[in-house]
Amino acid sequence: MARQMISTIIGKSVKKVAKLRGGGSALPGLVIEKIDPKFIQRTLADLPQGVVIISGTNGKTTTTKIVVELLESVGLKVFTNRTGSNFSRGVAAALLDEVNIRGKLDADIAVLELDEAWAVKFVQIVRPRFSLLLNVMRDQLDRFGEIDNTAALLQKIAEATSNTVVLNRDDPRIFKISEHIQAKKAFFGTTSELLQLMPTDDTLKYGTAVANQSVVADVLLKKINAQQATFQIDNKEIDVDLQLTGVYNLLNAAAAVALARQIAGPEITDTILSALENIKPAFGRGETIYLNGTPIELILVKNPSGFRLALLSFAKNNSATMIAVNDNYADGRDVSWFWDVDFSLLKNVAMISGVRAYDMALRLQYDDIPIGKIDTNISKALEDFINTNPDEPKQIFCSYTAMTAIRRLLSEKTDVEEIS
Repeated sequence: MARQMISTIIGKSVKKVAKLRGGGSALPGLVIEKIDPKFIQRTLADLPQGVVIISGTNGKTTTTKIVVELLESVGLKVFTNRTGSNFSRGVAAALLDEVNIRGKLDADIAVLELDEAWAVKFVQIVRPRFSLLLNVMRDQLDRFGEIDNTAALLQKIAEATSNTVVLNRDDPRIFKISEHIQAKKAFFGTTSELLQLMPTDDTLKYGTAVANQSVVADVLLKKINAQQATFQIDNKEIDVDLQLTGVYNLLNAAAAVALARQIAGPEITDTILSALENIKPAFGRGETIYLNGTPIELILVKNPSGFRLALLSFAKNNSATMIAVNDNYADGRDVSWFWDVDFSLLKNVAMISGVRAYDMALRLQYDDIPIGKIDTNISKALEDFINTNPDEPKQIFCSYTAMTAIRRLLSEKTDVEEIS
């Protein structure tokens, strides 16, 4: 107990100083990892409902947010890493906000978004009770290598899970994992028709995707109409009006409902579907920020499948468009994936910014997309973008660190939800 208290006091002090100096959310976590490597393990050990891990290439932050709010709607106290810092140091930093001075966490369950590679390390010290595996797509080749390697990482998460693993039945690599685990299995999925709206690396290479009907999905995304989704659950079709945007976020919602039912029981289905109607997009994932009454939509893009899906879901001809891409560690150093994205849905791009702005500009030129301006300085580029298009709705496609920078800059001009 004394060790936990000392670590907590030091960690909270570092976090306070970092916040005053405008530092990153993960710094206190790094300090805790150095001075007390078992801090996370001890803090999460006594949670009545255990630990949930959500991982996969795309959709982790949005799905985690949905799961948390669904579980809260049925009365559970949930701890989560809200900032989207999905390494173990991010979890440690988030814990420092929630524990009391003695290092005690007042929660029933922890729902954690974890990077695929870091999750493998995490489950060696904290065994999850539940896990949710979303998808496997080509992402950050400099870190993960090819996608079969990513699938192998996710399999280790599933193998460490003690109660139930929820899997995407329509992702062939995720479904294959189900054949190698001892835990109880549950599935979410969609139809062949809707899969055509969610292009992956495999469909780019091999053609049409087909829904996997070899197993019944506990929650099936059956139909979509704008922001209304029809889910098939227990052989009943249920229409739900959502505030979530983007076709893939509706599939994320199906995944979240499937997981929440496994955790809290199928009898809470009506309650969680009602709660689902009120959930807003996660920060930077279709989030809309208003500046002088004009909407600015932030859309995270970090790999070819994700960017193609974002363009299908969000590209709007009546909006001024900006793209901002960096190549920091959290973004992925290798940007060769730009060349696997079809940008033809964009009629023009008013501004390109970020460290790799000229790489993106070159790629857009090959698709004959007219470009307004290029400025690698995100602060100057955003100011110019706003001033040049003052009354137009705006959309900004951005890599992770570009997105966090843009949110910070916008927070100086208007109300932006603080993610602590």
